Amino acid sequence: MYKRYDVMLDVITDNSKEVSLLDFGCGTGRLFDYIQRKKLNIKYSGLDISKKYYNYCKEKFPNATFYNIDIMIDNVDILPTFDYVVMNGVFTEKREMSEEQMFSFMTTMLKKIYPKLDNGLAFNVMSPIVDFKRDDLFYLSYDRLGFFLKDNLSRNYIINANYGLWEYTTYVYKQHK
Repeated sequence: MYKRYDVMLDVITDNSKEVSLLDFGCGTGRLFDYIQRKKLNIKYSGLDISKKYYNYCKEKFPNATFYNIDIMIDNVDILPTFDYVVMNGVFTEKREMSEEQMFSFMTTMLKKIYPKLDNGLAFNVMSPIVDFKRDDLFYLSYDRLGFFLKDNLSRNYIINANYGLWEYTTYVYKQHK
C-alpha cells in the first residue's frame, strides 16, 4: 500500500514548494494520513463518490477539503484547479463491465478531470504483462493507452512499471518534464 502511495506521489516534480493535490477516489483518506506522517509539503484535497467515505473523511480530517461528487454526472466546474491529481485504484477493476466499457469509462473520466490540473496526473491500471488474469480486473495495453493520451491529453507522459506489482502507473504532464 505505501509503495503505491510513493509511486502516486512521484508525479510531483518539484518538492521545493507546497503543491495542491486532489486525491481522486480518496476512500477513507489513507493517502492523507501518509502525507501527514511523512510531513510532505502538499495541500491535500480528497474526492470520493461515496457519501459514506466523504462523511468519514470530513469527520476524521476536519481541516482538509473533501468533495462528494460524481464527475460523470455532476458539473466539474465546482472543483478548483489543482497542481496534481492522483487516481489510485480508480481504473484497476472493471468488475462487470466489458473491456470496451471500462476503456470508455476511463477515457471519459480522464478527459473530464484533466482540465482541473495545472501540472500532472497519476493513475494506475493493471499491466497486460502478467502471469495470471482475472475477469474483474482492467488490463490495458501500453500502446492503446499511449495513443489515447497523445490524441486527447498530452504526449508528455511516463509509464512506470518498475515497482514490483502487476500494474503500472502513468504520469501525464501538461508540460514536458
